[in-house]
Amino acid sequence: MSHSPAWLIVPALIAPALATSPAYAVQYLTTEAAQRLLFPGASAFVLHPVRLSDTQKKEVETAAGVRMRSPEQPVWQVQANGHPAGWFVLDEVYGKHEFITYAVALDPSGAVRGVEILDYRETHGGEIRNPKWRAQFNGMRHGAALKLDQDIQNISGATLSCKHISEGVRRVLAIHAAALK
Repeated sequence: MSHSPAWLIVPALIAPALATSPAYAVQYLTTEAAQRLLFPGASAFVLHPVRLSDTQKKEVETAAGVRMRSPEQPVWQVQANGHPAGWFVLDEVYGKHEFITYAVALDPSGAVRGVEILDYRETHGGEIRNPKWRAQFNGMRHGAALKLDQDIQNISGATLSCKHISEGVRRVLAIHAAALK
């Protein structure tokens, strides 16, 4: 009769505990709450989904310096008393292992009004929700480099989240230039 090696007992006992480890996902805002927060004076949010052509997709990727997972982008045109007040763009980027859902508010000319984090699913790096850090994007326009440690300050322990949100905002600005102007 053969016996299993004793060293297999510990991994066998630990594996079920790892499989049921708690998730760290936190939803800070719904889409509707983020819309009201970023555009408090808005009277309407009109869904205006963007589907980029292959040419536009390449143009955005070149301008932003990052690849797009999909040519489709959830976008709402913001109305205030019947007049265009800007754009609300919902997006996702990878943190380190999981997606970060965030929103970018653009004024009618395409400048960033604000950035909000809606869902954060990582175990570390949630400091990107800091209002001072997010305020660095305000006023940025298409063509801004948004490079980490140059244009955008890094947060120790949240480097990948900072980098990927910066790239995402740069991509959103490029989408505005390519399809929403």
